[in-house]
This record gives sequence, C-alpha cells and structure tokens, in this order.
Amino acid sequence: MSTQHANALQAAIVAIIGVVILYMILSARGGRQLFIRRIPGLAAIDEAVGRATEMGRPLLFSTGLIGVDIDTLQALAIAQYVSRLAARYGNRLIVPAVDPVIFAIAEQLVREAYTAEGKPEAFRSDDIRFLSSEQFPYAAGVMGIINRERVASTFFFGYFYAEALLLSETGQEVGAIQIAGTPATTQIPFFLASCDYTIIGDEFYAASAYLTREPTLLGSLVGQDIGKTLLMLLVVIGTATAAPYLPLHAISQWLARMLHPGG
Repeated sequence: MSTQHANALQAAIVAIIGVVILYMILSARGGRQLFIRRIPGLAAIDEAVGRATEMGRPLLFSTGLIGVDIDTLQALAIAQYVSRLAARYGNRLIVPAVDPVIFAIAEQLVREAYTAEGKPEAFRSDDIRFLSSEQFPYAAGVMGIINRERVASTFFFGYFYAEALLLSETGQEVGAIQIAGTPATTQIPFFLASCDYTIIGDEFYAASAYLTREPTLLGSLVGQDIGKTLLMLLVVIGTATAAPYLPLHAISQWLARMLHPGG
C-alpha cells in the first residue's frame, strides 16, 4: 500500500482543522473580537513612521531579493500598511525593487495607499525605484539611497540573502530605526544583531492579519493556531502512549541479534 495517500485518521484531522479555521473566519466576520498576542516589531511600525516624520527624513522599505512569491507578497502587504501611515503623516516612502514585476506592483500599491488617505498629490513616482535584478548591485543601490537620503526608518521584509547585513549595517550607520522580518533562517541572526526589531518565524506571515485586523485574515490566523495546538497535543499523546513499549522493543531487537548473530 502506498504511504503517499492519507489514511482515515489523517483525513479526519485535516477536516477538523479546516472546520476550525472556517468557524473562526465566520466568527470574526460576525463581529467577534479575536485575540492576537502583541508582536513588538509590528507594534513599533507606527513609532518608526512617526519618528521619521518628526525628523523630516524619508522611510525606506525593501521587499527582499526575489520576485513574485508568497514571501514577497506578504512583504508588499506590510508595505501597503506602511505606505498608508506615511501618507497619513505626510512623509515619503522609498521602495527599491529588485524585480520589474515587483516594481510595477509596488508603484501601484503605494499610489493607491496615498490616494486612500486623501493625498494623491503627495505620491512621488520616482520614490519607487527599480535598481537591479542582481544581488550586490541591488544591495549597493539600496545602501546608496540610505546614505544619500539619510532615511530615518528602514523596513526589511521579504526573503534576503548575504546582502541582509550590508543593508542593515548601513541603516544603523545613519541612525535609522530598523524593523526586519524574513523567513530566511540564515539571515535572522544578522537582522537580530543590527536591527531594533526583528520578526521571527510565523510572525512574518501573521503580519498582515495583525496590522490590518481584516476579519478573514484574522480568523484564518487564529484558526491555524488552534490547529497547530491540536497537532502538538496529538504528538504529545502519541509519544506518551508509545513510550512504555519502546524499551521492550529495543530489548527484543537486542535478543534477536544475540540469538541469531548471522541473521
């Protein structure tokens, strides 16, 4: 029998988690207030935008080094929130792009954010900049912008590689508040060392629900957390029930090898 097909228990678990997620989405849409714990890095976004406005210096938002995928789309959702704050406070947001498609999406997204805040005339198309599709030319371009514009706050959200520390060190040199979030586990230590706030693990994917409080996103997030809790509970129960038999199995295997050494 192939092990690639789910058995009845696995199908039941998936169905239960699906029902839980759907229930939480409907509950959120019905007006239920769902709790999400405070994430310091995301809570500090308003402070970072406000500080930049007080200093009269722009913001910079980098969406990482890859094209259109789930990580970059999540980063763009956060960028949209930052754009609306920037428009509300009357500040500039510079978005350097590494991909032509991301450049077009970011330009439209920021333009709509300024329009939604009633300040379409404050949008500057030249603040959305396509730099390069190559890693280190892009990094050099972003570093140049940070230094020339003396940005007050930087946001690094998306998938980063070796350029991560180059960017964040430059922001640190100009005294910028820095908030970063990435699913790239190899780059998280560098952001932790050089940024004021770092979004770690699942917090990166929870950001859009946390910031917007949109009922569908919020319900889906809480439902998934409940599903993860159920799965962890099943793992603990399974381990606890199997543990008493593990020594007996090991002993039986040892006896079999002793009695049949050539077998």
